Amino acid sequence: MKKLVLASLFTTLLAAPALHAADYVIDTQGAHAFVQFKVSHLGYSWLHGRFNTFSGTFSYDDKNLAASKIQLDIDTKSVDSNHAERDKHLRSPDFLNVDKNGKASFVSSKVVPKDGANFDLVGNFTLNGVTKEITIAAAKTGEGKDPWGGYRAGFEGKTSIKLSDYGIKNILGPASETVHLDLVVEGVRN
Repeated sequence: MKKLVLASLFTTLLAAPALHAADYVIDTQGAHAFVQFKVSHLGYSWLHGRFNTFSGTFSYDDKNLAASKIQLDIDTKSVDSNHAERDKHLRSPDFLNVDKNGKASFVSSKVVPKDGANFDLVGNFTLNGVTKEITIAAAKTGEGKDPWGGYRAGFEGKTSIKLSDYGIKNILGPASETVHLDLVVEGVRN
């Protein structure tokens, strides 16, 4: 009987997933995460902005980075370029069409480890009702205990998208076709 119990326990442990992965909630309440963008304005200067409202979760496995994943939802109505009239235009059907597509999202499909703390985050990005696969060049910036008794992990990433790929046709010339996205994510472990 003892051998049967031990054999059953051993089989269960072999079949169980590794316990290294930890789940995190992105810390948007403390403003420790950002979704920012920049786009060329007519090829003369840069227009910078951000999305003020977003949420998400990620699972991070430091022993098996490829098993990590992230899901991020962005409220496109929260676009903020520091200019009320421009933001109104960005929310219109000419650009983000927020009345019809008020949410953008990113859901990772794989993580490709690179050198050191760097990795590629591949997944589906949905904007303006269109979903395309993108790659975010990312890096871990740090992790550890916080002063409030929690545990945090932080990452940053960069990617670029073409507006026309997402059905956005109102582009101010070829220099304004590409939007550069910067993501800074700090999560609190569950």
